[in-house]
Amino acid sequence: MLIEKILLLTGSFILLVLGGLHLYYTFFSRKFFPKNPNTEIEMKNTSPRVTKETTLWNAWIGFNASHSLGAIFFGLINLTLVITLFNVLRESIALQVIDTFTLLFYLFLAKRYWFKIPLTGILISSLCFIVTFILFHLQTNL
Repeated sequence: MLIEKILLLTGSFILLVLGGLHLYYTFFSRKFFPKNPNTEIEMKNTSPRVTKETTLWNAWIGFNASHSLGAIFFGLINLTLVITLFNVLRESIALQVIDTFTLLFYLFLAKRYWFKIPLTGILISSLCFIVTFILFHLQTNL
């Protein structure tokens, strides 16, 4: 049971750190700013087709912030479950499926749209969760 807790804590912590860094980069750095300054100007002066109530730049910042919050939330919820309600997580197929599909979707996005650092972190986190869930089910069937 100790290895499962370590794996889940590790996988959760990775997502928490990635989300926290992403949030920091969104609001306190220029890492997500376009290299071409004209792109930023155009984004700040262009609305998406869906509404004129925002600009592409504001939407970009909002999407990055909400994306960060999703990773932070995933990490914190799972850290909380592992620390305080480990048996609930171990016995809940629904939570295991939700976690697995969430991580696999993040993995797909990272492979398709992002870059090496989040891809590597999400891959490691996914493996931590998948191995743990396999171990849970092996213990149940013994």
